[in-house]
Amino acid sequence: MLHIYVDGSCLGNQNVDSETPAGWGVVIITGSNDLGRGNGEVVHEFHGRVITDPEDKSFIGAEVGSNNTAELTAFAEALRWALTEGGDSEIVIKTDSQYAGNQANGTWKAKANKRLVSHIQSLWNEVSDLRKLSWEHVKAHSGHRWNERADHLAIRAANDDSPLSLSFWKPGQR
Repeated sequence: MLHIYVDGSCLGNQNVDSETPAGWGVVIITGSNDLGRGNGEVVHEFHGRVITDPEDKSFIGAEVGSNNTAELTAFAEALRWALTEGGDSEIVIKTDSQYAGNQANGTWKAKANKRLVSHIQSLWNEVSDLRKLSWEHVKAHSGHRWNERADHLAIRAANDDSPLSLSFWKPGQR
């Protein structure tokens, strides 16, 4: 089983627009017994900026940089990794955002970020057709090792002045 921790971060999450810096982070863990505050080993970790430019090849639907679009983009990146690199292991995505988890699996109907949510739900369905997939809520800023690591990566990406995504995805990939 793989545990994938995802998080998003936005600088100045008020009056957001397409220029508001937001970033996401993903940490993939194997060997965790899911007890305590984070054991197991990192398989891979990656992070990047939320892309809001529809002309960018990495654009997946985020119209603004915000905490919500960052959390959702982290989910999308985790699911894309699961499709291309994740093997056939059961996957549990861990997030401190109930909003992102419930949007990703379609439990909640999108009222905002509809294009981005639609993309993520499509990825969710594709991954869940291949393996067992679920998500769980993790309390934010509670000292959980891997959630804090995903948060750190998201903050790093949001603070990066480069407009390019820092993920390992190549343009044109799913």
